[in-house]
Amino acid sequence: MLPYLTVCYGNPHSRTHAYGWESEAALDKARRQVADLIGADSREIIFTSGATESNNMAIKGVARFYKSRKKHIITTQTEHKCVLDSCRSLETEGFQVTYLPVKKNGLIDLKELEGAFQPDTSLVSVMTVNNEIGVKQPIHDIGEICRAHKVFFHTDAAQAIGKIPMDVNDMKIDLMSISGHKIYGPKGVGALYVRRRPRVRLEPLQSGGGQERGLRSGTVPTPLAVGLGAACEVAQQEMEYDHKRISQLAERLVTKIMSEVPDVVMNGDREHRYPGCINLSFAYVEGESLLMALKDVALSSGSACTSASLEPSYVLRAIGTDEDLAHSSIRFGIGRFTTEEEVDYTVQKCIQHVKRLREMSPLWEMVQDGIDLKSIKWTQH
Repeated sequence: MLPYLTVCYGNPHSRTHAYGWESEAALDKARRQVADLIGADSREIIFTSGATESNNMAIKGVARFYKSRKKHIITTQTEHKCVLDSCRSLETEGFQVTYLPVKKNGLIDLKELEGAFQPDTSLVSVMTVNNEIGVKQPIHDIGEICRAHKVFFHTDAAQAIGKIPMDVNDMKIDLMSISGHKIYGPKGVGALYVRRRPRVRLEPLQSGGGQERGLRSGTVPTPLAVGLGAACEVAQQEMEYDHKRISQLAERLVTKIMSEVPDVVMNGDREHRYPGCINLSFAYVEGESLLMALKDVALSSGSACTSASLEPSYVLRAIGTDEDLAHSSIRFGIGRFTTEEEVDYTVQKCIQHVKRLREMSPLWEMVQDGIDLKSIKWTQH
């Protein structure tokens, strides 16, 4: 990125001089690097400011373009907030949205998806890997179903690309959202894959000079796009090694914690998941107090986007987690640079503090005495 922040400062859209051509060549290369990671053509990659913008563009763009004939959209209850909020805003414009529930393991029921289609359905949007519980939806099957119904399929793949193999043609994906900082690239950049054949049409959110195939006006930030491209190339080279290593570290973390601490629940399906995102509920411990106790470890109780609110996670509520268990859940993120020592340190601290916090909890004491908490009638003072 450095040369494009300093000496190669041309505007990539300037066609009349060498400075512009130099930046344009860098953008073309970055576009190819992103496309190669997902099996796409580089002309199908639109640079955006991140997956939030990509999701907004895909959902609102497709819905509005086809609104004269189609007014129905299908998504799930566990999508990222920006997908759910885009759908809510479309509902105020007169669109009908079906929010599919998920099963206890966090996966959607394909039969329910089949039954949700209407003659005027224009789009299905289902995320690949969930950002809170790490479950991986059956994208391949969803793609087949959408293609059979001749309905466009969008997936928010921010948590999946560069971590698990993704191929837009094999999976029959028509639109895909990508984020830079989820694959160790810069923040403030992302991409939207938009299929050319069969062609997907969108109404742009932003009007202007018509850059990015007229879908996203505004000068593309060359350094950021170059950073995203480089991150995609590295991710492609390292994917297999990273996945194997992260799986081992995740296994180590979960096995050690569960062997030492009783009443720990792993949220989301055990099999169909990305191993680097682990969500554990520690019964009878307030998640926030555990986070405070583990100050020197970077953890969260929800996603970073919503960790400012004290509501229990809507993703955990959707998989049927009790409110008290939802409040006691912690998300562990294991990545390319996480070491074995860091995992062991986190495990040891986690075990120590869960035991300490439980000893202070009257609920834990009652459970040890064999009292069923569900049978207690609590009175208001």
